[in-house]
Amino acid sequence: MSTALHVPEEPALRPGLRLAVAVLPVVVTAALGSASTQAEIPGWYAGLNKPGFNPPNWVFPVAWTILYTMIAVSAWRLLGAMPRTGPARQGWWLAVAAFAVQLVLNAAWTPVFFTAHAIGAALVVVVALLVMVLWTIRLSWRFDRIAAWLLVPYAGWVAFASLLNAAILRLN
Repeated sequence: MSTALHVPEEPALRPGLRLAVAVLPVVVTAALGSASTQAEIPGWYAGLNKPGFNPPNWVFPVAWTILYTMIAVSAWRLLGAMPRTGPARQGWWLAVAAFAVQLVLNAAWTPVFFTAHAIGAALVVVVALLVMVLWTIRLSWRFDRIAAWLLVPYAGWVAFASLLNAAILRLN
């Protein structure tokens, strides 16, 4: 037996509000990450021992710009898939909550790693982030598959970041 999900033909949130709720938290997360890394890249980070698979520094802002754009579009789509009524609405709220938690963990990782220089604690945060991104993909799938697919490259990058964080911890 299939459990069909009724997704509204038009979003339940007004367009301006939906855009703001999707984009502003991602912009804040990106700004926090940028502010946390600027002073640390040429000093502390440059002095760390890194594995041979560590990308050049220019790759990170390029990758994150693309990923943050995809994250914001995913959030915008998920917000547009809110069921107006029915039992599916609770599942949608869970997907939105998971989305918010993974974004908070994303915002937390950079200051933990770069500002606090807490490489071990940052590894815990990034692994938790990976788990939450994967769970967000799983929960979002039911409501908007494109929103879920938009997070897959992010999950791949966070998995790579977890491996890189673990290698840096081991080498330092």
